[in-house]
Amino acid sequence: MEKASLTALAREQLAAALRSANGRSASTVYGGHERRLRQTVIGLAAGEVLSDHDNPGEATVLVLSGRIRLAADEVSWDGAEGDLINVPHARHNVTALEDSAILLTAVPLR
Repeated sequence: MEKASLTALAREQLAAALRSANGRSASTVYGGHERRLRQTVIGLAAGEVLSDHDNPGEATVLVLSGRIRLAADEVSWDGAEGDLINVPHARHNVTALEDSAILLTAVPLR
């Protein structure tokens, strides 16, 4: 069993995003090609957008710090620290309303 501090990982990814020219940074903390479940900590500077993309399976977003907006079609959900948002099975995007870190958990359909 391995242990990781999501608080520390969120701080690291947000700091990396703030240093990055594109205002984003990400690190997979569990999973990858050898597993179906994948968990990724993503840091986003305020105003940055993960542009429209499809959801290839089941996914949730846990807001570790900051505030974000997940939008799909005409509907959106705002999330703040501690909020868990179920990602819809539709094209969607994520906007950082302020400097933010999120944990994306995804399981692609086979």
